[in-house]
Amino acid sequence: MFLPLHDNTPLTIIRFQFVTGALILANVGVFLMMQYGNLGMSQLAFATSLGLVPGEIGDLSFSEMSLANIPEPLTLITYTFIHGGWMHLLANMAFLWVFADNVEDAFGHFGFLVLYFVCGIVAASAHVIANPDSAAPLVGASGAVSGILGAYLVLFPKARVWVLLFMKIPLRISAGWALAAWIGFQFLSLYLDESKGEVIVAWWAHIGGFATGFLITALFRSTLGARAA
Repeated sequence: MFLPLHDNTPLTIIRFQFVTGALILANVGVFLMMQYGNLGMSQLAFATSLGLVPGEIGDLSFSEMSLANIPEPLTLITYTFIHGGWMHLLANMAFLWVFADNVEDAFGHFGFLVLYFVCGIVAASAHVIANPDSAAPLVGASGAVSGILGAYLVLFPKARVWVLLFMKIPLRISAGWALAAWIGFQFLSLYLDESKGEVIVAWWAHIGGFATGFLITALFRSTLGARAA
């Protein structure tokens, strides 16, 4: 629908978004390793191993742990670092770079990291609940990033954001309108896909992650008041 380019909200507490930067580097590094590294396994096998497979999440075995045999509970974290292609990766990292720095500023480095992974875990859980028997691996940072978007909406709804609408039209609008349109698009896409009988994108993960970030931030909004101007 749109690609974020830049927002006008300055950092007020932290000097730099180190955790956001580290997450982006980690995601890019894992993607390059998956694409070009000599891992002795195919890209599909890599994605299936580190991605979250709903039909297998109940397997709590931690024996014989290896790159090709990650215990399923750990995939609630590892899936967020796996992407299916360059566009999948770049889109997620663009949203993370534009919106996460101010959320990290509000929560602090450690609090932001906790928020990110909690949103990712809840997002994956929402996907599992919606698709309990699926054998297709869930991959991508979208669920965790969606949580950051929900947090940003609570903290900075009046911020101005430059976006690339339909990947062609540069537009400067309020974050509130942009993110409300984004979450609305997730529900619309879910409805349209379900009406056709095929859901390829993990819309419930996006919705679950967004709701988690929104609710957690709303709950702790008063303690973040000094940070979130």
